[in-house]
Amino acid sequence: MVNGQGRPAAGGRGGPLDLAVPAVYAALLAAASQVAVPMFPVPMNAALLVVYLTGLTLPSRGALLSAGLYLLLGAAGLPVFSGFRGGPQALLGPTGGYLLGYFLAAGAVSLLRGWAETFPRRLLACLAGLLACYLPGTLWLMSLTGRTLAHALPLAVLPFLPGDALKIMAAALVSPRLDAALRRLRR
Repeated sequence: MVNGQGRPAAGGRGGPLDLAVPAVYAALLAAASQVAVPMFPVPMNAALLVVYLTGLTLPSRGALLSAGLYLLLGAAGLPVFSGFRGGPQALLGPTGGYLLGYFLAAGAVSLLRGWAETFPRRLLACLAGLLACYLPGTLWLMSLTGRTLAHALPLAVLPFLPGDALKIMAAALVSPRLDAALRRLRR
């Protein structure tokens, strides 16, 4: 879509909304990261809910831009990570692999977005995102702590599964309405 001045219109390819919406999602991701239950060594927070919604409602480019912007802001020192942390040390600490996992999860879910047109498929897309987050997160934590997988799972995965199941269900339920609202905004 091109406006009368030969530039992409709002919501079209390269339009202002293509940058604004991922930026809003990055801000929501920062806010959701603060909705946390302190746990050691990895806090439980609402960030993955936003990551799932990003992947289910934005094309891959937008979803990756959103998660990437969040990581860049945090790496630059802005306090966007859980517990109002920021800086490279947060990315290199116990949560670093999970933070990278947000980027991978956004990409995985967004790649499945076109396929995930039904509630069960949206659940599966979010489950793929969860695995894309847990894999680098758990491997990174194991490498930092020297723990085996058998010792890392009860510490960094199993306690989070009930909350993650709720986030996946919420994203699968809410995303069609959010996607419809974003489509209307782009018209």
